[in-house]
Amino acid sequence: MKNFLAVFMYRVFIFIAGASFAFSPVLAQSKYPNEPIRLIVGYPPGGATDIAARILAQQLSRELNQAVIVDNKPGAGSNIASELAAKAKPDGYTLFLGTIANATNMSLYKNLRYNTERDFVAITQTMSSPSILVVNPALPITTVKELIAYGKSNSGNFSYASSGAGGSTHLAGELLKLRANIDIIHIPYKGAAPALNDVIGGTVSIGFKTASGALPSIEAGRLRAIAVADSVRLPQLPNVPTMAEAGLPDFEVTSWNGLYAPAGTSPEIVNNLASVVIKILKSEDVKKQFLKLGATPVGSTPEQFKKFTRDEIVKWAAVAKAANIQLD
Repeated sequence: MKNFLAVFMYRVFIFIAGASFAFSPVLAQSKYPNEPIRLIVGYPPGGATDIAARILAQQLSRELNQAVIVDNKPGAGSNIASELAAKAKPDGYTLFLGTIANATNMSLYKNLRYNTERDFVAITQTMSSPSILVVNPALPITTVKELIAYGKSNSGNFSYASSGAGGSTHLAGELLKLRANIDIIHIPYKGAAPALNDVIGGTVSIGFKTASGALPSIEAGRLRAIAVADSVRLPQLPNVPTMAEAGLPDFEVTSWNGLYAPAGTSPEIVNNLASVVIKILKSEDVKKQFLKLGATPVGSTPEQFKKFTRDEIVKWAAVAKAANIQLD
């Protein structure tokens, strides 16, 4: 009997040891993250979105003790990157830094191969950079009221520059036309830099420019800032009113970005990433880096960012419909 009991206990020990060994890799694999994370960006290196992504990736790598690699996939108004990210495995190892384009493109393109609300789960809005209404300093315009009067008296000769059809600066110009009831000719460019240069040179009358791109030229006197398209004044331009203060209420146009994951990513991973990124965005070092971009860190909850995304989609769909803008 003693021999039987000894053999039995030995076999139980071997079974438990074997089971522990078998399950240990599974337990190890459950610790997130245990491999590099890819952060997809829909714009080329060097731009504001790419710079923000690299700031975020550097800080995330430090907090998560794992490499976070920025993967630039520019083209088609960020639709190439969006589709790639939407179809990625929802395991937390592919993230996407979406932008306002992920709201506007929903109504501008008929044949998108992704849906921002359906194919992504919101993690947190990372930053916001307001658009600034600027004019060439040679024009006799110093306020929004004067701009509207000038536009009405110069119909057919009054134009605004955008960084491209369907972009936030294009939609901002169309929103101005609708709210102010003036006719302004849209002049699209292939990028923000040439659009900015032609407003400075006087080829085009006005334009909406993101704070990150416009501030150096405003500070140098090459552009005149008329109003900020945000709910609050820009700290760098304390004397420039908001559009609401200038007489056009509910006029907010911000170039924003935020972190998304493919739909199906576990809530645990989403909430963990949200808490880490929110912590990052509260750091003074990151605030200073974003301020240099003319941007403000946000750090919303997944629920807040989901609602914000929805509100942006609805808002710009109405503008696109009213202005009859369609890109395909």
